[in-house]
Amino acid sequence: MPLHDDIGGTAPDSAGAVFESLRPRLVRVAYRMLGSVAEAEDIVQDAWLRWMGADQASVRDPQGFLTRIVTRLCLDHMKSARVRREIYPGTWLPEPVFEMAEDEEDDLTLTLMMALERLSPLERAAFILHDLFDIGFDEVAKAIGRDPATCRKLASRAREHVRASGPRFPMTAEHGRSIAEAFFHASRSGDAATLQSLLAQDVVIYSDGGGMRKAAINPIFGRNNTVRYFTGIARKPAGQMPPFHRIGRIDGLPGILTMEEDGLPQTIALEIADGLITAIYIVRNPDKLRHLKI
Repeated sequence: MPLHDDIGGTAPDSAGAVFESLRPRLVRVAYRMLGSVAEAEDIVQDAWLRWMGADQASVRDPQGFLTRIVTRLCLDHMKSARVRREIYPGTWLPEPVFEMAEDEEDDLTLTLMMALERLSPLERAAFILHDLFDIGFDEVAKAIGRDPATCRKLASRAREHVRASGPRFPMTAEHGRSIAEAFFHASRSGDAATLQSLLAQDVVIYSDGGGMRKAAINPIFGRNNTVRYFTGIARKPAGQMPPFHRIGRIDGLPGILTMEEDGLPQTIALEIADGLITAIYIVRNPDKLRHLKI
C-alpha cells in the first residue's frame, strides 16, 4: 500500500519544521505501541529519514502521512520485540515516563500499558490510534493495512481486553502524592504497621531488573508478603533512604523516582483503588532508565 496518498501541499523548505512540530505526537504514538522510550525515539528518527526522502510537496496531510509511517514501523518492530520479551529475565515492564505531579494529566497509565501488552499488534495499533488519538477508522485502515470494518473489530476486541484488565480509579494528584509519600517513607524505614495500612489485601509487586540489577524474578502476591519484602529490604544497607528522591507520576500513576546507593535510578509506580495500593511496579533495569533526568 503506498504511503504517498495525501496529495497536495507541504513545501520542501518547510519539511523540517513540519516534522518537528509533529515529533511529540509521533513519539507518543510509538511509545504507546512499543512501551519503550528509546525504541520510540528510534522509530521516529527512522520516520524522519523517510519523511526527508519523500516528496513533501505531494503530501496534503503530513500528520496522517507520518502517523502511518510510524505505525507501520512499530508493527514491524514489534515482531522482533515479542521474541526478545519471551526470553526476558523476569518480569518485563514498560520504560517509565516520569512527570511532576502538577504536570498536565495524560491519557496513558501504566495499568493501561500493561493491558496493551496482552493485545495482538494489530489490536494494539487499532485501539491506540482510534481510542487514544481519536483517529477515524478510515485512517486507521490506511495505517495498518486492513479495511475499516476489520479495524472496528480489532479496536472493539482490544477495548474488551482493556476493560477486563480492571477498572480505573481516578484520584486527585494531591491524594496520589500523599499515598506515594507515605509509602516511600514506610518502605524505606521498614515501618510494617504503616505499610499494612497502605496496602490492599491482594496487592502485587512487579519488579523489572532486566537481569542486570537485583529484582524479584516472579510477582509477589499479598499484603503480608509485600510487607515482608519491603521490611527485609529496609534492613539492608542498600535499602536505606536514598540520596535523592522525587514524588510525581510514572505513566499516569503516583510514583517515586530515586537515585539509589549504587548510583543508578529506580522508579516505583503505585496503582491505587479505594485509597489502598493494589499494585506496585518497580523498574530497576538501567537500560530502561537512561532517559530519566535526575
